[in-house]
Amino acid sequence: MRLLRLPGVYRPRGDTELLRQALCAVSVPPGARMLDVCTGTGLIALTGARLGAAEVHAVDISARAVLTARCNGWLHRAPVRAHRADLLPRAAGRFDLVTANPPYVPYVPSCGRGGTRRTRTVDAGPDGRRYLDRLCEAAPRLLAPDGVLLVVHSALCGTERTVELLHKAGLKAAVVARRVQPFGSVLHERAAWLEEQGLITPAERRSAHDELVVIRGDLPTR
Repeated sequence: MRLLRLPGVYRPRGDTELLRQALCAVSVPPGARMLDVCTGTGLIALTGARLGAAEVHAVDISARAVLTARCNGWLHRAPVRAHRADLLPRAAGRFDLVTANPPYVPYVPSCGRGGTRRTRTVDAGPDGRRYLDRLCEAAPRLLAPDGVLLVVHSALCGTERTVELLHKAGLKAAVVARRVQPFGSVLHERAAWLEEQGLITPAERRSAHDELVVIRGDLPTR
Protein backbone atom coordinates (compact mmCIF):
# COMPACT_ATOMS: atom_id res chain seq x y z
CA MET A 1 0.00 0.00 0.00
CA ARG A 2 1.44 3.35 -1.02
CA LEU A 3 1.77 5.70 1.97
CA LEU A 4 2.87 9.25 2.51
CA ARG A 5 4.89 9.94 5.68
CA LEU A 6 5.92 13.29 7.07
CA PRO A 7 9.28 13.53 8.91
CA GLY A 8 8.96 12.49 12.56
CA VAL A 9 5.95 10.24 12.00
CA TYR A 10 6.38 6.65 13.19
CA ARG A 11 7.43 4.50 10.26
CA PRO A 12 5.53 1.19 9.87
CA ARG A 13 7.78 -1.56 11.25
CA GLY A 14 7.51 -5.15 12.42
CA ASP A 15 4.96 -4.30 15.11
CA THR A 16 2.76 -2.54 12.55
CA GLU A 17 2.90 -5.53 10.23
CA LEU A 18 2.11 -7.98 13.04
CA LEU A 19 -0.92 -5.90 14.02
CA ARG A 20 -2.00 -5.66 10.39
CA GLN A 21 -1.86 -9.44 10.03
CA ALA A 22 -3.88 -9.91 13.21
CA LEU A 23 -6.45 -7.41 11.96
CA CYS A 24 -6.76 -9.25 8.65
CA ALA A 25 -7.59 -12.41 10.61
CA VAL A 26 -10.56 -10.69 12.31
CA SER A 27 -14.00 -10.87 10.76
CA VAL A 28 -14.86 -7.18 10.39
CA PRO A 29 -18.65 -6.84 10.15
CA PRO A 30 -19.87 -4.70 7.22
CA GLY A 31 -20.52 -1.17 8.37
CA ALA A 32 -18.36 -1.57 11.48
CA ARG A 33 -17.21 1.45 13.45
CA MET A 34 -13.45 1.34 14.08
CA LEU A 35 -10.93 3.25 16.20
CA ASP A 36 -7.18 3.15 15.53
CA VAL A 37 -5.15 4.46 18.49
CA CYS A 38 -1.66 5.91 17.89
CA THR A 39 -2.29 5.69 14.17
CA GLY A 40 1.04 7.02 12.83
CA THR A 41 0.74 6.92 9.04
CA GLY A 42 -2.78 5.50 9.26
CA LEU A 43 -1.84 2.13 7.74
CA ILE A 44 -3.90 0.10 10.23
CA ALA A 45 -6.86 2.47 9.88
CA LEU A 46 -6.70 2.10 6.09
CA THR A 47 -6.50 -1.68 6.42
CA GLY A 48 -9.65 -1.68 8.57
CA ALA A 49 -11.47 0.39 5.96
CA ARG A 50 -10.41 -2.03 3.23
CA LEU A 51 -11.73 -4.93 5.33
CA GLY A 52 -15.19 -3.38 5.55
CA ALA A 53 -15.24 -0.81 8.35
CA ALA A 54 -17.55 2.00 7.26
CA GLU A 55 -16.41 4.61 9.77
CA VAL A 56 -12.79 4.73 10.94
CA HIS A 57 -11.47 7.18 13.53
CA ALA A 58 -7.67 7.45 13.75
CA VAL A 59 -6.08 9.26 16.69
CA ASP A 60 -2.54 10.33 17.46
CA ILE A 61 -0.93 12.90 19.75
CA SER A 62 1.37 14.00 16.91
CA ALA A 63 -0.03 16.75 14.68
CA ARG A 64 2.20 15.49 11.87
CA ALA A 65 0.81 11.97 12.24
CA VAL A 66 -2.75 13.29 12.11
CA LEU A 67 -1.99 15.22 8.92
CA THR A 68 -0.25 12.17 7.46
CA ALA A 69 -3.19 9.88 8.24
CA ARG A 70 -5.62 12.39 6.74
CA CYS A 71 -3.56 12.62 3.56
CA ASN A 72 -3.31 8.84 3.27
CA GLY A 73 -7.05 8.47 3.85
CA TRP A 74 -7.68 10.96 1.06
CA LEU A 75 -5.10 9.28 -1.20
CA HIS A 76 -6.85 5.92 -0.84
CA ARG A 77 -10.39 7.34 -0.74
CA ALA A 78 -10.98 5.62 2.59
CA PRO A 79 -13.51 6.65 5.29
CA VAL A 80 -10.76 7.62 7.74
CA ARG A 81 -11.22 10.59 10.08
CA ALA A 82 -7.98 11.54 11.83
CA HIS A 83 -8.05 13.43 15.14
CA ARG A 84 -5.33 14.74 17.43
CA ALA A 85 -5.71 13.29 20.93
CA ASP A 86 -3.60 12.04 23.83
CA LEU A 87 -4.26 8.32 23.34
CA LEU A 88 -8.05 8.30 23.76
CA PRO A 89 -10.46 9.75 21.19
CA ARG A 90 -12.88 12.63 21.40
CA ALA A 91 -15.29 10.82 19.06
CA ALA A 92 -18.55 9.95 20.76
CA GLY A 93 -19.97 6.46 21.03
CA ARG A 94 -18.46 3.01 21.08
CA PHE A 95 -16.57 1.02 18.49
CA ASP A 96 -16.93 -2.47 17.05
CA LEU A 97 -13.17 -2.66 16.57
CA VAL A 98 -10.28 -0.92 18.34
CA THR A 99 -6.66 -1.31 17.24
CA ALA A 100 -3.62 0.14 18.97
CA ASN A 101 0.14 0.32 18.50
CA PRO A 102 1.02 2.60 21.42
CA PRO A 103 4.53 3.58 22.54
CA TYR A 104 5.91 0.71 24.66
CA VAL A 105 9.71 1.10 25.00
CA PRO A 106 10.78 1.61 28.64
CA TYR A 107 12.49 4.91 29.31
CA VAL A 108 13.36 7.09 32.30
CA PRO A 109 14.83 10.55 31.59
CA SER A 110 17.54 10.03 34.19
CA CYS A 111 18.85 6.93 32.42
CA GLY A 112 20.53 9.20 29.87
CA ARG A 113 19.57 7.05 26.90
CA GLY A 114 16.95 8.20 24.46
CA GLY A 115 14.21 10.72 25.13
CA THR A 116 15.08 12.59 21.95
CA ARG A 117 12.79 13.81 19.18
CA ARG A 118 13.70 10.60 17.36
CA THR A 119 12.43 8.37 20.17
CA ARG A 120 9.37 10.21 21.45
CA THR A 121 7.11 7.99 19.32
CA VAL A 122 8.24 4.94 21.33
CA ASP A 123 9.06 6.18 24.88
CA ALA A 124 6.58 4.84 27.45
CA GLY A 125 7.83 5.34 31.00
CA PRO A 126 10.01 3.17 33.26
CA ASP A 127 8.17 -0.10 32.56
CA GLY A 128 6.90 0.68 29.07
CA ARG A 129 3.27 0.68 30.22
CA ARG A 130 2.44 4.40 30.43
CA TYR A 131 -0.10 4.06 27.62
CA LEU A 132 -0.87 0.35 27.74
CA ASP A 133 -2.39 0.50 31.23
CA ARG A 134 -4.59 3.44 30.27
CA LEU A 135 -5.78 1.64 27.17
CA CYS A 136 -6.64 -1.54 29.10
CA GLU A 137 -8.60 0.45 31.68
CA ALA A 138 -10.52 2.34 28.99
CA ALA A 139 -11.31 -0.68 26.80
CA PRO A 140 -14.80 -1.43 28.21
CA ARG A 141 -15.83 2.19 27.59
CA LEU A 142 -14.50 2.17 24.04
CA LEU A 143 -15.95 -1.12 22.82
CA ALA A 144 -19.49 -1.87 21.74
CA PRO A 145 -20.97 -5.23 22.87
CA ASP A 146 -19.11 -8.03 21.07
CA GLY A 147 -16.43 -5.47 20.16
CA VAL A 148 -12.81 -6.49 19.59
CA LEU A 149 -9.59 -4.85 20.78
CA LEU A 150 -6.24 -5.64 19.16
CA VAL A 151 -3.11 -4.18 20.78
CA VAL A 152 0.52 -4.83 19.88
CA HIS A 153 3.52 -4.34 22.15
CA SER A 154 6.83 -5.86 23.22
CA ALA A 155 6.80 -8.80 25.60
CA LEU A 156 9.32 -6.97 27.79
CA CYS A 157 6.42 -4.71 28.90
CA GLY A 158 4.60 -7.68 30.42
CA THR A 159 2.33 -9.74 28.21
CA GLU A 160 0.66 -11.34 31.22
CA ARG A 161 -0.09 -7.93 32.74
CA THR A 162 -1.96 -6.79 29.64
CA VAL A 163 -4.03 -9.98 29.59
CA GLU A 164 -4.71 -9.69 33.33
CA LEU A 165 -5.80 -6.04 33.11
CA LEU A 166 -8.15 -6.79 30.23
CA HIS A 167 -9.64 -9.68 32.19
CA LYS A 168 -10.17 -7.38 35.16
CA ALA A 169 -11.88 -4.91 32.85
CA GLY A 170 -14.37 -7.58 31.84
CA LEU A 171 -12.90 -8.67 28.51
CA LYS A 172 -11.91 -12.10 27.30
CA ALA A 173 -8.23 -11.74 26.40
CA ALA A 174 -5.49 -13.84 24.85
CA VAL A 175 -2.32 -13.56 22.76
CA VAL A 176 -3.24 -14.15 19.11
CA ALA A 177 0.08 -13.42 17.36
CA ARG A 178 3.79 -13.39 18.16
CA ARG A 179 6.91 -12.34 16.32
CA VAL A 180 10.60 -12.40 17.29
CA GLN A 181 12.77 -9.80 15.63
CA PRO A 182 16.20 -8.19 16.12
CA PHE A 183 16.48 -5.17 18.39
CA GLY A 184 15.92 -1.88 16.64
CA SER A 185 18.26 1.05 17.17
CA VAL A 186 16.45 2.31 20.30
CA LEU A 187 16.59 -1.05 22.10
CA HIS A 188 20.24 -1.42 21.15
CA GLU A 189 20.99 1.98 22.69
CA ARG A 190 19.13 1.10 25.89
CA ALA A 191 20.14 -2.56 26.21
CA ALA A 192 22.55 -2.00 29.11
CA TRP A 193 19.99 0.06 31.03
CA LEU A 194 17.23 -2.48 30.33
CA GLU A 195 19.46 -5.21 31.74
CA GLU A 196 20.25 -3.10 34.82
CA GLN A 197 16.52 -2.67 35.43
CA GLY A 198 15.88 -6.39 35.09
CA LEU A 199 13.69 -5.90 32.03
CA ILE A 200 15.91 -8.16 29.94
CA THR A 201 18.34 -10.91 30.95
CA PRO A 202 22.03 -10.97 30.01
CA ALA A 203 21.22 -13.74 27.53
CA GLU A 204 18.49 -11.63 25.95
CA ARG A 205 20.88 -8.71 25.69
CA ARG A 206 23.44 -10.90 23.94
CA SER A 207 20.89 -12.33 21.51
CA ALA A 208 19.53 -8.80 20.84
CA HIS A 209 16.11 -10.09 19.86
CA ASP A 210 12.71 -8.85 21.03
CA GLU A 211 9.38 -10.67 21.06
CA LEU A 212 6.33 -8.75 19.89
CA VAL A 213 2.82 -9.86 20.78
CA VAL A 214 -0.69 -8.97 19.65
CA ILE A 215 -3.28 -9.36 22.38
CA ARG A 216 -6.95 -9.62 21.52
CA GLY A 217 -9.66 -8.58 23.92
CA ASP A 218 -13.35 -9.32 23.34
CA LEU A 219 -16.12 -7.52 25.19
CA PRO A 220 -18.96 -10.00 25.74
CA THR A 221 -22.58 -9.03 25.25
CA ARG A 222 -23.97 -8.34 28.70
